[in-house]
Amino acid sequence: MTSQLFTPLRIGGLELPNRITVAPMCQYSAVDGSMGDWHTMHLGSLAISGASMLVMEATGVTPEGRITPHCPGLYSDANEAAMQRVADFIRGVSPIVLGVQLAHAGRKASSHRPWQGHGPLNAGEGAWQTLAPSPLPLAAGWPAPHEMSRADMDALTAAFVQAARRAARIGLDFVELHSTHGYLLSEFLSPLANRRSDEYGGSLENRMRYPLEVFRAIRSAFPAGRFVGAKISGSDFAEGGWTPDEAVIYARALKAEGCAYVTLSGGGVVLDAKIPLGPGYQVPFAERVKKEVGMVTGAVGLISDPQQAESIIAGGQADFVSLARALLFNPRWPQHAAVALGAEAVWPPQYERGSPKLWPPGRVAGSTGR
Repeated sequence: MTSQLFTPLRIGGLELPNRITVAPMCQYSAVDGSMGDWHTMHLGSLAISGASMLVMEATGVTPEGRITPHCPGLYSDANEAAMQRVADFIRGVSPIVLGVQLAHAGRKASSHRPWQGHGPLNAGEGAWQTLAPSPLPLAAGWPAPHEMSRADMDALTAAFVQAARRAARIGLDFVELHSTHGYLLSEFLSPLANRRSDEYGGSLENRMRYPLEVFRAIRSAFPAGRFVGAKISGSDFAEGGWTPDEAVIYARALKAEGCAYVTLSGGGVVLDAKIPLGPGYQVPFAERVKKEVGMVTGAVGLISDPQQAESIIAGGQADFVSLARALLFNPRWPQHAAVALGAEAVWPPQYERGSPKLWPPGRVAGSTGR
């Protein structure tokens, strides 16, 4: 039988040769918002993995929108030139569909890298004032963010638009709007972080208003022949928070604005959420959106086994899988999955002889030889 994981998928006018995509993975390795050699190595390796689409990591649209001082941005000419170099390198080694996730970290900005504590920076470490829909600290010990005014919101929308235009100049195939994991746009969406009393708070319609305004502005600014997607939450995993029902409504609204796909993730709005971690734990969110909204939908959530990924696609739970940790552990995961499923993966010609079907008969894996 033909592997469904290795069947083509059309998104926004582009055909992907398979249903395996590379999720955006924070590397905390930029300098003044500019990508460097680590990104070239990291993304270049994943670009030749056999996956069909790659989303570059969460990229701040303003300096203050970065999670840490070491996160990439797309708010300056220097940032744009650095990302251009990385994109050009990837284009030189791979035909992968390439995009970037545009983001603002909201009240989770101005923090340390995970391996340096992951808590908020203090004044002596270069902390900056964070922004959020409401002046609610993330948790005890975190600073109160500044509640965004209408002027703040307009300025940030303009920054998203400018970043989208930079992405277009770089030649990226798509941009993805980050609206999950407790960062700014998901803070607007979640009643746990949004306590506004104006037209941007309260009801679901009001809480969706600003994220949809940002999406609409990006879609208008990005070339019509290229696509815009979104990463959204399926749940906050906390009482009184964002729900799967709301995810369906939000996805439907994004689709009406021209969103080409959504990937369903979740959590991150509060630090004490009870997340039921396990293989495929967020796949049901994708399944609901796919079935009830009828748009291209991606699944995430500790997907690591080829048979598991195959069953997600074959069972109609999602249109593609988005891998992160599995690819960090095994950057050749798509090619190995193809072998396991009896399918064909894309190999760079320099690596084609690594495909087991081309090994000489009787050759023992791990032996030396040419």
